[in-house]
Amino acid sequence: MKLLRPVPGGLYVDSTVGMGGYSEAILELTDGQADIIGIDSDPEALTYSQSRLAKYGSNVRLIHNNFTEIDTVLAELGTGEVDGIVADLGLSSHQIELSGRGFSFLRNEPLDMRMDPTLEVTARDIVNETDVEGLANLIKTYGEEKWATKIARAIAKARGQRPINTSLELANIISSSIPKKFHPRFTHPATRTFQAIRIAVNNELENIKVFLYKAVPLLRPGGRIAVACFHSLEDRIVKNVFKKLAASCTCPPELPECLCDKKSCLNILTRTPLQPGIEEAMENRRSRSAKLRAGERI
Repeated sequence: MKLLRPVPGGLYVDSTVGMGGYSEAILELTDGQADIIGIDSDPEALTYSQSRLAKYGSNVRLIHNNFTEIDTVLAELGTGEVDGIVADLGLSSHQIELSGRGFSFLRNEPLDMRMDPTLEVTARDIVNETDVEGLANLIKTYGEEKWATKIARAIAKARGQRPINTSLELANIISSSIPKKFHPRFTHPATRTFQAIRIAVNNELENIKVFLYKAVPLLRPGGRIAVACFHSLEDRIVKNVFKKLAASCTCPPELPECLCDKKSCLNILTRTPLQPGIEEAMENRRSRSAKLRAGERI
C-alpha cells in the first residue's frame, strides 16, 4: 500500500474492504493515525474486518454497500475529497472457503455466488434458466472459455433431468464436458466457467467502470487510487478507463484543433501493472494472477 503514499491524518477509502487487509496496511504505515472508510457488499466480510480493525477505534468506519455507491457513501458521511482510494477486485479466502455460497468448485455448496446476499439473481437461476445460446455466450465472454458451447450444452442436458443445485454438481458437469486431455495442468477445468457465472451474478465488469468514473473525481489533487485485478477482463477495463481519464483530448485526430475542452484528471503511475514477485506468489497462490494499477489525481 506504499503506492497510495498514506500519511498520518489522511482519509482513505477501502472500497472493497473484505477481510480488512488493505485497511490494516494503511493504518500500520501511518502508525494508526489515518482515517479509513471501508465499504463492502458482503455483510460477513464486514463482520470479520470490524473485528480485525477494532483496535483502531473511531479511525475506521465500515459501511455495507456496493463500491459503485462510493459517492453516495461519502456524501452521507459528510465527507468531501479523500486522500486515497483502494479497490481489491478479487474474491477473499473467506468467500471461497468458508462462505458456503458456492464460489468454490471443490465444495458441495448451494449455487449462490452472490457477494451481496440481497441481490435477487443467484448462480442457480443463471445455470438453470438461461438458454443454451445465452449460457454459452456468457461463459465465452466472461470466462474466455474456448469450450463454452460444449459446456453450455452439457449443463442444459443435465438440468433437463433435474435442476442443478450445488457447486460440486456444476463443477462435475463442466469437468465431464471437456475431454480429459484438454484439462488445464494447473487449474481446475471449471475455473473459467465459475468465474463467468460469478461475474454475471454480481455484474462485476460494469460495476468496475461505474466505480472508477465515480471514484477518481472524489480524490483531492495529489490523491491516489490503486486497483488490484485478478483476471484479464478486469485489468483491461481498469487500464482503458485510466487511459480515458488521463487523456486531455477526445476529439477525432482529423480535427485541426481541440473542440472538446476535455482536461486530464489522472496521472497514470503504473504504465504496466505491478505484479507479485516469485516469493510472494509462492507464499500466496491466489496472488499469482494479481495486477495492480494506480493513478494520481491532477
